[in-house]
Amino acid sequence: MPNIKSAEKRARVARVRTLRNASTKSSVKTAVKKYEQQLGQGEVSAAEAALRKATSAIDKAARKGVIHKNQAARRKSRLAKKLVAVARVGGAEE
Repeated sequence: MPNIKSAEKRARVARVRTLRNASTKSSVKTAVKKYEQQLGQGEVSAAEAALRKATSAIDKAARKGVIHKNQAARRKSRLAKKLVAVARVGGAEE
């Protein structure tokens, strides 16, 4: 445990921020998981709605500094590519 008052405060602040960041990361993971679940079922229109929510969660995490802006861009790009691939396959079958 720190002996200096400012170090004690930094430890408290770090603990609070760690919990907040974990919550934000968890919401991103949940949104992405729901999106990929919709994709797996082949529901393109539902997946598009889930993609918007996942994109929003990723943007929020980047804005808060939980993830880097380049990581956010990379994740959104990869999610969008998955949707296009599924939509293309689904469109070929119909």
